[in-house]
Amino acid sequence: MGVFSRLTAWWRSGSGDGAEPTGHPPVDRSGGRTPGPLRPRAPKRWHSAPEAADREPPREESGPTVVDNAVYSGGERIEPDSLERTYELVREGRGMGWIGLYRPDRAAVESIAAEFGMHELAIEDALEAHQRPKLERYGETLFVVLRPARYVDPIEVIDVGELHVFLGSDFVVTIRHSETPDLRAVRSRLEAEPELLSLGPEAVLYAIMDKIVDDYAPVLRGLAIDLDEIEAQVFDGDFEVSRRIYQLGREVIEFRRAVEPLLDLFAALRSGFEKYKVDLELQRLLRDVEDHTVRVAERLESFRELLSTMLTVNAAVVGQRQNEEMQRLSEASLSQNEEVKKISAWAAILFAPTVVGTVYGMNFDRMPELHWLWGYPFAVGLMASVSITLYLVMKWRRWL
Repeated sequence: MGVFSRLTAWWRSGSGDGAEPTGHPPVDRSGGRTPGPLRPRAPKRWHSAPEAADREPPREESGPTVVDNAVYSGGERIEPDSLERTYELVREGRGMGWIGLYRPDRAAVESIAAEFGMHELAIEDALEAHQRPKLERYGETLFVVLRPARYVDPIEVIDVGELHVFLGSDFVVTIRHSETPDLRAVRSRLEAEPELLSLGPEAVLYAIMDKIVDDYAPVLRGLAIDLDEIEAQVFDGDFEVSRRIYQLGREVIEFRRAVEPLLDLFAALRSGFEKYKVDLELQRLLRDVEDHTVRVAERLESFRELLSTMLTVNAAVVGQRQNEEMQRLSEASLSQNEEVKKISAWAAILFAPTVVGTVYGMNFDRMPELHWLWGYPFAVGLMASVSITLYLVMKWRRWL
C-alpha cells in the first residue's frame, strides 16, 4: 500500500472518535482549544516602554486584534485560553470578562457583540471611529467614547486618539483606534487594587477615564511652554509668530473638542448613580475625575483667550513696527528732499551767470554793448547781482 493510501486509511480510522494527530491538543466543536483547569494567573512582569499601550504580543488563538483577554473574579485575574472560554466563564457567572481590542476588523467586533448582545448602532460607531466623546445606554449596555491625547513636542501637535468602551453587568470590551491610552497600565493598577476591581465594570470605566484625564496634564504643560515661547516672540517683533499662533490655536480647539464633552458625559453618569446602584466610593472617585476634567477645560479656555489676546497684541506690535518703518522712510524722504532743494537752489544761482556769460560769449559783431567801454563790468555786475538776489530768495525760503 502506498504512503498516500496509508494516510487516507489512518485519517478515516481516526475521524469517527475525534482523534487528532499526535503532538496537537484536541479541539472542541466551537473551534477553540479544550480549556484547561481554571487558575489565577501569576503576576506578569510588564515592559516599561511607555508607547507599548496595551500591546503585549497578541495570542494566536484570539486573533491579531485581541491584545488582552481576561476574566476577573473577586479582584483576581483569571486568564482563559480563548475568547470562547471567556464567554463560557462569563455565562457561568464566574467573574467579569474584560476583552481589549486594537483596531479590530468587523468580524472580530461582531463576534464579541453577538456574545454580549451589543447594539448594532454602537457597533457601527465603534467600527467607523471618528466619534465625539459621548455616553449612550442601550438597555443594560453602556457605550462610552473617549478621546485620549498626547503632546508631540518636536512638531507642536496634539495627537488626539479614540477609545470605545462597552460595559455590561459582567463584561467590559475596550476598542482602541490609537496608540494611546496605555490600557496595560490601567489593568496593572486595577489588578494591584483587588477591592477596587471587585466593584465591577464601573470601576474599570473609572480607571480608564482617570488615566485619560491624567494624561491630559502633560499636554497642558506642553501648551503652556509653547505659549511662553510665543509671548517672547511677539514682543521680540518676530513676524513669523502669527503662523505659530494660528497653528497652536487649532491644536487647542481640537483638544477642547476632546475635553469639553466629557463634562456632559460625567453628568450623564451621575444621573444613573442611584438607578444603577453605583458604589458610593466609586461615585466619589468619578466626581474626583470630573473635578480634574473641569480644571483641564478651564485651563484650555484660558489658553484660548490668551492666544486670542496674543494675536491681537501681535497685530498691534506689527502695526507699530510698520508705522515706525514708514516714519523712518518718511524722514529719509524728507532728508532727501532737503538735499534736492539745496542742489536745486545752487543750480539756479549758478544758472543765472551762465546765461549771461553764454549770451556774451557768442561770436556776433552786432550785439548791444559789445563795444561799450563799461560792457564787461556791466555783465559781471549783472551776473553777481542776479546770483546774490537768488541766494537771498532761496535763503528766505529755507532752501539753503
